[in-house]
Amino acid sequence: MDSSATEPRVLLLTRPGCHLCEAARETVAAVAGRLGVAWAERRIDDDPELLARHSEEVPVLLVDGTVRDFWVIDPQRLEGLLTAPQA
Repeated sequence: MDSSATEPRVLLLTRPGCHLCEAARETVAAVAGRLGVAWAERRIDDDPELLARHSEEVPVLLVDGTVRDFWVIDPQRLEGLLTAPQA
């Protein structure tokens, strides 16, 4: 996980004990790490607003602040999102 002071491009919302979250974490770590993209993980249960918005979708992947995937994170899709030209 990147610990820089800037907001990461990729945010993964997870919860403890979630097997899909474990797989998503591995996917995000591999793809973001290979591309040198900052990412962070946040426990959804620690944020009432996120919990209300995404409780049934965990894990949730946000790229540049926009929800891009949930439940299963596809590595090819994530790579495409991270390598596409930014507006």
